[in-house]
Amino acid sequence: MIFKGSERAGGQNLAAHLMNMKDNEHVRVHDLRGFVADDLRGAFKEAQAASLGTRCSNYLFSLSLNPPEGATVADSTFDDAIERIETRLGLAGQPRAIVFHEKEGRRHAHCVWSRIDADTMTARALPHFKRKLGDISRELYLEHGWKMPRGFQNAAERDPRNFTLAEWQQAKRQGIDPRWLKTTIQECWNGSDNAQSFSASLNRYGFALAKGDKRPHVIVDHSGEVYSLPRMLGVKTKDVRARLGDGETLPSIEKVKAQIGARMVPALRRHIAESRTRFREESAALNFYKAQMTREHREVRLKLDLRQKAELETATRTRAARLPKGLRGLWHRITGQYQDVRRQNEREAKTQKTRQANERQNLVESQLQERQPLQAKFKALRTRQAEQLLALRRDISHFQNLDREGVSLRSSLQLTR
Repeated sequence: MIFKGSERAGGQNLAAHLMNMKDNEHVRVHDLRGFVADDLRGAFKEAQAASLGTRCSNYLFSLSLNPPEGATVADSTFDDAIERIETRLGLAGQPRAIVFHEKEGRRHAHCVWSRIDADTMTARALPHFKRKLGDISRELYLEHGWKMPRGFQNAAERDPRNFTLAEWQQAKRQGIDPRWLKTTIQECWNGSDNAQSFSASLNRYGFALAKGDKRPHVIVDHSGEVYSLPRMLGVKTKDVRARLGDGETLPSIEKVKAQIGARMVPALRRHIAESRTRFREESAALNFYKAQMTREHREVRLKLDLRQKAELETATRTRAARLPKGLRGLWHRITGQYQDVRRQNEREAKTQKTRQANERQNLVESQLQERQPLQAKFKALRTRQAEQLLALRRDISHFQNLDREGVSLRSSLQLTR
């Protein structure tokens, strides 16, 4: 089931489109939840009215749900998909409308949610909704046994030798779904008529056909895992032999693992180089922001220093002018007034010094606080880079071991001959 979603406004235009009987053979409002109105126009007017109390312009999230061609999909399957979607996207409990369309013999559904949370008067954020929709769509294809579109396959399920660094990391996180594994091997089997074409089809997905120790035909994936071919296909061993032969001409598991190791190590070294290049680029960007921030901070500190220096000079002259000179100054000394003025000046000078020191400290602390998010990005980048390189080196070690095991086995076989 393919999903297409978007944040949008224009509720009245959307309502007119969803209820269009001219372009659709059948239209049915399947569900209205969380609205006072009992029709789409009224419901979407309510959503728009709620949005006026927020800064949100795209107050609706509109989604179309399109099953595979030829598939018969019950209402309950659409309902289940919609429940999953609103849970993953953070729209659970939000007002929604579900409409079914039938057009040219195919049935599909539309679901529209109000993004406005009535309790907080904020719009529900929908980060990475396309990726999340893709994950749910993929789950449904696997659960219902629908043939998955080739362009919709996950990066973890293609030939790993052609991965980019990002695809390799995604594949490591997600692993291989056993449902996809069986489906893919069965599709390769159904699309081939002999061992050569079957092996070539498997290679496109990073699998290899090999001769097992106890079984004549096994599948080896890119990590060296071994699977029984009859078990993956759900057929008898004699049926596999009838199409592929007795397997005597196939390479051994050890040889296939050695080939996998030899082919994967260069790809992983390429990922290491890509990782280092990306690290340099991201570091350069952060260093640019760091230099810009440092320059701005220095300018602010210089302005403060100049201002405080000017204030200090002005205050010093003012305090000095309070101390009389000549006979008047002598009289002030005799009467004790001179010492009073001097003590007042000292108190004011100390107060000014403390205030200026506090100003400088506050500025330093505020700039340090401003710098912390950038420093956190530096730290996260370095940590991520170290973890990436460590994981890639472990992967290289794994595949080098596969290669060495194969070489060692071939050497021992040659010595025994």
